[in-house]
Amino acid sequence: MSIETMAGELLTLLIMALALGMDAFSVGLGMGLIRLRIRQIFYIGITIGIFHIWMPLVGMLIGRLLSDTFGTIATLLGGTLLILLGIQMVVASFKKDEDPFITPVGFGLIVFALSVSLDSFSVGLSLGIYGAKTFLTVAIFGLVSMVLTWLGLLIGKRVQNWLGSYSEALGGSILLAFGIKLLLPF
Repeated sequence: MSIETMAGELLTLLIMALALGMDAFSVGLGMGLIRLRIRQIFYIGITIGIFHIWMPLVGMLIGRLLSDTFGTIATLLGGTLLILLGIQMVVASFKKDEDPFITPVGFGLIVFALSVSLDSFSVGLSLGIYGAKTFLTVAIFGLVSMVLTWLGLLIGKRVQNWLGSYSEALGGSILLAFGIKLLLPF
């Protein structure tokens, strides 16, 4: 394989990783608007990075065996999860006496990471069909999504201080809008 071909493949994977990581950035921006410690932000980024490694990996393995019909199902599930998280955050912002139903800790973190990485599963299906390099692909996807998640969470944390009590409602609105965008592409 020539250097030009390898460079072109690497550039293609980086562009795909940035596109997939932008949802993690957007959702991280929304989640960063709730009160999170730096340690939580670190773990959230690592978790999302790991999900952006194994979801396309599973997709690539299945994609080598099946067609891309599961891509639509993964997008629908991801959009639905984001809408539910967004609604929960908006409702929780008006009920300050109660703890939120889902927070980015423990099981809530798994739901959060799953919701932003389901689209990478469908991309993995497509890449598996075309025979992309597995290790390089999942390593780039994981690293880029982890860094973009951290960036979104840190920016959200900074903005949260400016917005005060409205920050959680804004964060929920961002998640809600992103979920709707996944379900109704326009």
